[in-house]
Order: sequence, then structure tokens, then C-alpha cells
Amino acid sequence: MELKQKYGGNIYNSKILEFKNVPRDVLSWLEKVVLENNCRIEKKEWISKYNSYVVYDYEPFCSDGFEICLTISSTSKNYLKFIQYLYENKLKTIEYLKNCLIS
Repeated sequence: MELKQKYGGNIYNSKILEFKNVPRDVLSWLEKVVLENNCRIEKKEWISKYNSYVVYDYEPFCSDGFEICLTISSTSKNYLKFIQYLYENKLKTIEYLKNCLIS
């Protein structure tokens, strides 16, 4: 998981948060949380792990070997920080539960 924040000078789209390598089973949850928190999904891409020039804006037939990148925007940085907090805690909880199963 890698997060990147950009802050631009555009009035309509002043704050952007990029999620890289989003797990497929968390994607629908993240999209729902984004829309519920006054944010907008600007871009959703499937990027090949092997060829950097292969990028799809839809889920490919065989999505193995692709990482999902999601770019969201909001007029308030606080919404983005809240979504980032929820996302990080969701991944930590999933990892914790996986470790409990292994033990």
C-alpha cells in the first residue's frame, strides 16, 4: 500500500489523494466510503506490474499481474485525511485477523 497526496492550486480540485496497489477485496468498500464522505473518484486504473505502459481504466479480463490505483479528490483536506485513516485501519485489521488465523 502506498499513498500519495498532491495539493494543487485549482479551485475546483485543490486536494487529491492517490491510493496505489489497493487490494481487490477492499476496492468496493473504499469506493463506497469515498462517495459517502463528499469526495469524488477522479481516476481508477489497473496498471500492469510487468509493463509500465499497460494501463486500463476498466478491470481487465484477467486481472492477475495488475495493481489497482485509485485517485480521489475533495474540496476539504479533512475528508481525505479521514478516508486515509479509515483505509489504513481497515488494512491493519485485515492483517491482524489473518495473523490470528495463522497462529
